[in-house]
Amino acid sequence: MLDIRTLLIIDDCAADRKIYRRYLLKDPHQSYQVLEADCAEEGLALCRKVRCDVILLDFCLPDMSGLELFDQMQQEIFKTSVPVIMLTGRGDEEVAVQVMKRGALDYLVKHHLTQDVLQLAVRNAIKQSCLQAQLQKTQERQRLIATTALRIRQSLNLEQILNTAVSEVQELLKCDRVMVYQFAPDTDGKIVASSVESYRTVALCDRVGTGDWGLGTGDWKQGDEETRRQGDRVLITREEFSQSPIPYIYELGLCNCVSLKEQFNTKANLVVPINLSNNGNPTSKLWGLLIAHHNSGERQWQTDDAEMLNEVSVQLAIAIQQAELLAQTQAALAKEKQLNVFKSQIIATVSHEYRTPLTSILAAASTLVKHSQQLDESKQERFLGIIEQKARYMSKLVDNMLLVNQFELEKPKFKPIPLDLLQFFSDLIEQERETAGDRHELIFQITGNHQEFWGDRGLLQQIFINLMSNAIKYSPDGGTVEFHLIGKESEVSFYVKDRGIGIPVIDQENLFQSFSRGSNVDTIPGTGLGLAIAKGCVELHGGNITLWSEVGKGTQVTVSLPKICPTAQLSPLST
Repeated sequence: MLDIRTLLIIDDCAADRKIYRRYLLKDPHQSYQVLEADCAEEGLALCRKVRCDVILLDFCLPDMSGLELFDQMQQEIFKTSVPVIMLTGRGDEEVAVQVMKRGALDYLVKHHLTQDVLQLAVRNAIKQSCLQAQLQKTQERQRLIATTALRIRQSLNLEQILNTAVSEVQELLKCDRVMVYQFAPDTDGKIVASSVESYRTVALCDRVGTGDWGLGTGDWKQGDEETRRQGDRVLITREEFSQSPIPYIYELGLCNCVSLKEQFNTKANLVVPINLSNNGNPTSKLWGLLIAHHNSGERQWQTDDAEMLNEVSVQLAIAIQQAELLAQTQAALAKEKQLNVFKSQIIATVSHEYRTPLTSILAAASTLVKHSQQLDESKQERFLGIIEQKARYMSKLVDNMLLVNQFELEKPKFKPIPLDLLQFFSDLIEQERETAGDRHELIFQITGNHQEFWGDRGLLQQIFINLMSNAIKYSPDGGTVEFHLIGKESEVSFYVKDRGIGIPVIDQENLFQSFSRGSNVDTIPGTGLGLAIAKGCVELHGGNITLWSEVGKGTQVTVSLPKICPTAQLSPLST
């Protein structure tokens, strides 16, 4: 069915009007509603009442000239351009020039007028007018989009970008509400910006449903129709969703999922994807959705609305990517600064901590070299013992530095295996007893079920050695050091308890950071790395570590570890 166009004939000759009407109503390519006026005043009144698609205007009218009427209509009535075809009986080129300069789209000489000529002229006038209107509309749309994009990209702060975007898009589309929905790596997503109010997290899944509102659903991929249709809903995948705008998200495939339609109580929704470039990969990454809602009355979204929203989403994606890149750069700079500080601390610690044991080693070695003949066997053994003890201390210091460096740069490899914790900790306790001396009594207690535990042998050993050595070192007057192993159904825990100098409350908050020590350690040597190493090893196991301490009464450090950590469940190692 052809569109019906409204055409106004303003001519004082009734016979001519009848001819024009007959010619136009015979046009097989266009349908018209024809209105007539025999003078300028009547024509002007009709123009004020009816929106005309084209006007046939006689140059000579009884109450004013056609040019004068044309000028008056331009000033009073036409907010948008309406094509005017001037009719003249003279065929004067001067008249034609005046007509075209004033803005008329065409002119026709009456005595040369035929049916085909009139039909073609009117159709061309309508077509040209539509193209001009579309051009003006496109230019205005591009101007609005450019303004919106400029405001969105004035900031590199992601939160500010998103808030600006929803506000600008709401003004651009004249709708009730605009939101940005961000997908998460798992099945959960959330509204991260809203032009009206905040919304709770909404669960998303891999399949997104569309309903019967607004625009069409786009070009669907071929597939099993039985699995793609559920009731009156058509299902699309995330990949399909990222290729074309769709009217709204209705239901998300999970039985316990909250429907977006019900949650937002909307009557008309327009949704376009926010796609980020994917490191040179031709397939873009679906970051989220830009959602426009309108619920204050009926609204049919137009193609222009979808195109505008889609163009804004492209600009928003660029802004998001720039903000993320800036955040990554700032994080990298902060990490670099942190590493530089860390390197400086390592150099300072090594310089300080190496000097004392190295001095002792050199002094003992020098004494043995110069006076070995005068020293009896017991004294020689004592000096050799000093060298061995200090060398072990320096070796442990190097190991700790290397391990902390791994934690700072990248996580050490985690290799969980089945462990017999009773045998494992019994062996470690015996080793500690050999080096602790007679001043400290080590107590080992076991309760509960500690079977079926998966853990990394090397990392567990680091936890034990650092906690036990701290307990012994910070109990300079000797005494008991307790190690308790407690087994539960799904986890094991152990704690090391001493009755040493304790840690001031003000220092406890930062003790798990590298190079942090209590302010009351006095001359007791140490690097402040032990608890940081222990914490890193515990976290790799998916566990947690806590500390209780009181000055003068001692310290207790408790570690809780899952029996089968998530990594072990996914890829258990047997070596």
